[in-house]
Amino acid sequence: MLMGGLERATGGSVRALGHDLTALDEDALARFRRGNMGVVFQSFHLIPTMTALENVATPLELAGRADAFERAEDELRSVGLGPRMHHYPAQLSGGEQQRVALARAAAPRPAILLADEPTGNLDGTNGEAIMQLLFGLRDKHGATLVLVTHAPDLAARCDRVIRLRDGRIDGEDRRLEAAQ
Repeated sequence: MLMGGLERATGGSVRALGHDLTALDEDALARFRRGNMGVVFQSFHLIPTMTALENVATPLELAGRADAFERAEDELRSVGLGPRMHHYPAQLSGGEQQRVALARAAAPRPAILLADEPTGNLDGTNGEAIMQLLFGLRDKHGATLVLVTHAPDLAARCDRVIRLRDGRIDGEDRRLEAAQ
């Protein structure tokens, strides 16, 4: 929440892409997020009265993209939801809703993808599918993926792992091939 500028730090600073997020007002933070970050929440946060297509197109429209719906369609197809794009969230499974959330986060081509427990509400099969898609979107779009998880097997797939305990950094690991 702090890294995404969704909550305010009570001390120190939060820097992303050369910007001090703690120095930005709410409007500037919103513009920064819109232009640079895609957020995937554990509980999806889809708008229930909008179709999957509309949910993905909304941030693109807010950013002034003339091709918002075309890009949203492409992104939904890339996560395997082409046939379901006109369905409402309540008509989709949990795994499908999370794929809509992934498409929404990736469609603007952000520099940073933030994922907060993206598999936390899913069974093992859907969780694995979501992680394959998330790492695939990271690679496809060249984004930095910041992943929050309690799952050691998921963390082991990351290039760098920073462990927190009681709100403080407790350790860090890097994969050898990532460090070279």
